[in-house]
Amino acid sequence: MVNQEDRIIIRAENINFYYGSFKALTDVSMAFETNRVTALIGPSGCGKSTLLRLLNRMNDLIDGSRVEGRILFEGRNIYDPDVDPVEVRRRIGMVFQKPNPFPKSIFNNITYGPRLAGVTGKGDLEALVEQSLRRAVLWDEVKDILGQSAMMLSGGQQQRLCIARALAMKPDILLMDEPTSALDPISTARIEELIEELKKTYTIIIVTHNMQQAARVSDFTGFFYLGKLIEFNATETIFTKPDVKQTEDYITGRFG
Repeated sequence: MVNQEDRIIIRAENINFYYGSFKALTDVSMAFETNRVTALIGPSGCGKSTLLRLLNRMNDLIDGSRVEGRILFEGRNIYDPDVDPVEVRRRIGMVFQKPNPFPKSIFNNITYGPRLAGVTGKGDLEALVEQSLRRAVLWDEVKDILGQSAMMLSGGQQQRLCIARALAMKPDILLMDEPTSALDPISTARIEELIEELKKTYTIIIVTHNMQQAARVSDFTGFFYLGKLIEFNATETIFTKPDVKQTEDYITGRFG
């Protein structure tokens, strides 16, 4: 049997995080298993997106921010001074709340990152574009218009393009910050189906306001409130038999 410890790909240990003098996270520790979907839930401003961005050093870009504690990715602290944040972001990709395709062709959206990383062969790039779009279940819809602007795609297609763009960098982990909040129900359902498929290959960590979505797509759920991790457990347990009354109150809509 596989030891659960061997399944952990990334781990947050005793994380405190500050925006200037404001403490956004307090003593957060949690571990994420490979090839599983972990959902982070909680009311607005509770720290879940802050934690997500800490996992690939996106918060480095915010002036006056400061992190205490460790984020261990495959056993190494990504905040060690000799770790390259660009390499961290290559291995730990991110998809944002609103689809944000570059104002370029569909083809160039997918190849932008790989080209910067040194992939230049035409055949290699073409293969990568097809593979990434197939993984994002978008290939059949766009294969005949790869030279056209990504901006002409629908919102749901743009979000799948952004997922394909992240996959083109061959990450190990995919972070998703409310990836369906700007989408209609049909596009949302397609992204949820895609998440289910992608977890066979990737580890996925998703922030969502939609508790039904968390219940549908995730294996584990962490509930945050006021910058603290209140409870972290298997999703089924969180939604049916939570250990903490506060979690139950939030899940059942009594507050939040």
